[in-house]
Amino acid sequence: MTDNSSSRKSMIVTAWVFFLLASSLPTIFMQEILDQTVPENLHALMAVSIILPGIALTFVWKTIRPLRMFFLLFLILVIAEWFIHSKVSQLPIYHAWLNNPSFSVYMLAEQSLRLIVTLIVIAALFLIHKHAGAFFLVKGDTSASVEPVKWLRIKEGEHWNKLGPMFAVFISLGTLAFLIIAGRPPLDILTRVLPFLPAILIAAALNAFNEEMAYKASFLSVLEGSVGRHHALWLMAAYFGLGHYYGVPYGIIGVIMATFLGWFLGKSMLETRGLWWAWFIHFWQDVCIFLFLAMGSITPGGG
Repeated sequence: MTDNSSSRKSMIVTAWVFFLLASSLPTIFMQEILDQTVPENLHALMAVSIILPGIALTFVWKTIRPLRMFFLLFLILVIAEWFIHSKVSQLPIYHAWLNNPSFSVYMLAEQSLRLIVTLIVIAALFLIHKHAGAFFLVKGDTSASVEPVKWLRIKEGEHWNKLGPMFAVFISLGTLAFLIIAGRPPLDILTRVLPFLPAILIAAALNAFNEEMAYKASFLSVLEGSVGRHHALWLMAAYFGLGHYYGVPYGIIGVIMATFLGWFLGKSMLETRGLWWAWFIHFWQDVCIFLFLAMGSITPGGG
């Protein structure tokens, strides 16, 4: 009992240390505290230089051997992101699309690149787990029971078919309010952005799928069995949150919002054993975000 407890603690500490060191945290520290710009290639190199020793450590330290698949998947994700965004994106056709001033062109081009990364991760997950249900690439039980959370006022007896739609509304309206307050867009721009609506919906659907699959379902599937559900959930949420420091919303607020969203949507995956509610809630939030990005592309100076 003591040995098992000690082994679990060792795996938890190891996972947290390597996860944080290979996340965006060192880059944020260097850029915000030390005022040193970190190129994307250097960020990827830093992450790989952290993950490779982690893989090696699983061969010499028997206690953390269950983390090997986590390290391997992490390495595949980092390399796939680096290759797609530094090599494929520089191909003449992609370079032209990404530099096109039209939101419909450059945003869908960007999302297609992210989809390639996601498909690489899915291929790796099939090799690891053999079937889609093991890494949440199924709808799941959409009416599953929700584990109570006091600070969210989620009580015993609630189900995801009620909580999912409700939180989709709350999170989307909260995001929309934040964007309106921060951006204060003129009312007339709403009519000018309508032609971009199909691209907004497609981009939101793709981005929600890419992020839920590549950064949440993937890590939960390889961490749940080794560090436990609680730490797997918070590890994934912390990594997802830190990755949004330079996203929308920006900075600490963005990290807090993304960390909460990562935790909550990861919770939905673990309890329903599927992707549906995580994708659905994320999709509607992204519709609000991409709506404002489209507005930015047509305002004066917006490109």
